[in-house]
Parts: sequence; structure tokens; C-alpha cells
Amino acid sequence: MYQFPQNLYADVRIEDVSQTAISYENGSLIQNRTSHEVGAFLRVWDGVRWYYSATTDLANIQEELDNLAALAAPNPEISKDPVVQQFEVNRDVCLKYRDTDIREIRNQEKLELLQSYLPLVSEVPEITEWSGSYLDTYTEKKFWSSLGADLHFDYQRASVVLDFTIGSGSVPQPGRVHVYEQHFSSLKNRHDQLKQKIHQHLDYAARAVPVEPGTYTCVLSPTVAGVFAHESFGHKSESDLMLGSETMMQEWALGTKVGSDILNILDSGVPEGSGYVPYDDEGTKAKTNYLIKNGVLAGRLHSASTAVALGEQVTGNARAMDFSYEPLVRMTSTYIGGGEDTFEELLAPIKLGVYIAEFKHGSGMSTFTIAPSLAYMIREGKLAEPVRVSVITGNVMHTLHEIDGLSKDETICSMSTGGCGKMEQWPLRVAFGGPYVRVRNIQVQ
Repeated sequence: MYQFPQNLYADVRIEDVSQTAISYENGSLIQNRTSHEVGAFLRVWDGVRWYYSATTDLANIQEELDNLAALAAPNPEISKDPVVQQFEVNRDVCLKYRDTDIREIRNQEKLELLQSYLPLVSEVPEITEWSGSYLDTYTEKKFWSSLGADLHFDYQRASVVLDFTIGSGSVPQPGRVHVYEQHFSSLKNRHDQLKQKIHQHLDYAARAVPVEPGTYTCVLSPTVAGVFAHESFGHKSESDLMLGSETMMQEWALGTKVGSDILNILDSGVPEGSGYVPYDDEGTKAKTNYLIKNGVLAGRLHSASTAVALGEQVTGNARAMDFSYEPLVRMTSTYIGGGEDTFEELLAPIKLGVYIAEFKHGSGMSTFTIAPSLAYMIREGKLAEPVRVSVITGNVMHTLHEIDGLSKDETICSMSTGGCGKMEQWPLRVAFGGPYVRVRNIQVQ
């Protein structure tokens, strides 16, 4: 164990990461790589400023820690420092994935799994270009602090991703299908599921017509609803963004009415998936945090420093992309809470609207923009013809009040590739989701 400096706060985070990436492109194997990296991030706090160091030289962590301590000013009252008092002192071993450790699966078995899925795209005449990827990551973390925290936990993910271009329609149509799981065995025998999704893309490419631009009532799928929650509101809830902005602090005062009475938006590191974070990178245990509750601003996401600055409590959202970086305030799994309707009941009152089934990308702060990849007209309460939609957009604060229907069950959707970006830290694993969401007055182009 490390000797932590006296009269200072310090913590050490060690990450051990193993990854496999296998890729085919139009029939050619272009990558089959397994990597392994171990590194540590160290911090020292003297009550005035942080001192950081990242290293892959694990044998000299104590020396690095001592060097940081030498830069800091000893503070005999450090235990009374407000930031230090925010830190949780958790001790836990939470190795959920040791029994199904993906590192124990032979590379040949991973390669053969991916190869079994490739005919789903390679043997379809309408598909002109395609790629297929197998990706997995196993991460093991250890965390110690001068307060006595002692954590050892892991998480892992595995996925198969098929990207393709359909050239048979009036315009080339890109598509993507994927399977994301925590366990390798769960990736097997999913061919029918992916084949059905590919056929949906083929049908869309063959029949989709341009949408008539206008203002519509839209129904968002759980995936698209999650992107909306993440992009339009999740980033606004990252409290470090409002520090130093008196305007934002006034506009986003807790207790402010910001949306429809039926709207709840939550963030949680508890659910399994790409947003699973049992402990954040300051040792705070995962929590389920209401950001909006019954349409009212109920909370925001914090590190220890931002919690002190705003007079609130830590939420388990101090996260770093890897051991090279300091923790920032970041989302985990951000989702809209479920309501009372079925999907059919959400559609029923809509005379003319648009259903957004899948998305290419999204962005948003004051204004949100989502580019759909699959969309359908709603006519007289029923799904109708597929339509090509460039973007849906709207003012965030206006749109939150326009949500007037939610299906009963919410789905949290994991990301097989990519992640969330903030400052130089990209991509960070996150998840998002929700129920089916009905929202009025969306600009559709």
C-alpha cells in the first residue's frame, strides 16, 4: 500500500484495460488487434489547488506521489476542507465479470463469431459497401485515497457492429445494426434479430420519400428520446459548465419549472451497459439522480469540487476517459422516465405526425438537432410511409414543455462504438434511453 502524504489529501487510481478489435471491410480483414495497457493517475490536494500526474511506471507510483506532495503546501486543517469532506470513503471489491472474463475467450473464437455475421450484409445484392467489426473491452480499476478508500472493481463490454450502404434506392442509404452485451456468450445466435433490422433498412431505402418540411407532433423511439435527453439536457446538468456563469446559475436554479408535469430525466451509473459506473473516479458510489422530476429542475451532476462550489452533494459523476486524464463532471446513463401509455396509445390521437425510429447523430444545448436515419409518417394514428428527414430541431426549453405522452417502459440503450465528448476527453462510455416519447411542435426538415 502507498504511504500517503501528511496534511494533504491524495488518491491513486490504477486502470488495467484489455481490448480486442477485429474488422472486415468489403470482404477483407483489415484489423485483428489485441491491446493491453496499465496506468495510474495520481492527485494531491492542499485545499488551494490540485496537483496531477499520470504514469505507466507502476513501480514508481510512490515516488510520483511524493513528488506531487513536495509541490503542495502542507495543510494541517486539510480534513476540514469542504472538498475533502465531500469525498466518500468506500471500501469494496466488486468484480462482476471475473467469471465471464472476456480476456479468456480465444481470438479465433471472436474472429469466427464476427465471420458468422458477415453474410448478413455481404450476401445482400442491394448493399454496395459494408464493414463488420467485433469489439470488446475489459477494464479493471483500483482506487485508494488518503482518507481510507479502497476499491477494486471491473466492467466489460462486447459488441458486433455491421455498417453498410444500400445503393438500390433513389439515394444511397447508410445503415448500421449492432449487438451490445456484457458477456461474449450473449453475442451468439443473434442473426435473426440483425437480419430483421437490416431488412427494415432495405425497405426504408426502397420506399422512403422526402418529408414535407413543417411543424409536427413527433414520437421518438427510446433510443432517440435518450439522445434528446443526453444532448439537450444532460450536458446542461454537468455542473462544471455553469461555474462562473451567473446567468446560467440563475436560469438553472433548483426548483425551477423547466418541462411538462409528466417529464422525469434521470442519470445513473447503476444499470448495466455502456453507462455502468459502480464507483466514479473519485471513489463515489453510483447513484440514481433526478435531473428533472415532474417537470421541475431537481438536481445536477457533480464532482466533489463542483458540489462544494454550488453547495450541493456529490452524485457519482466525476469521470475520466482513462488514466491519462483528470476526472470531469460527466454523464453515465441518462434517460427519460416512463409514463402510462402504450406505443399505440401515443400514436392514436395524431392526425399527421412523424415517428423517429433511429438516429445518425445529435447535438444540442439551447437548441437541439437530431439527424434521423429511419423515420415514418404518422397518419390518423397509424404508422404510414417511410420518409427521409434531414433533421428535427427545436428550442430545448420550449420542447421540454411540449412533451405530452410517455410509454410505460423505458429502455436504456448502450453504445457499441464512440461515446460522449467533453473538452479533450473523447470518447467516454455513456448510455441513454427512455420510453417512447410524444412531443408537439417539432420542426422537421
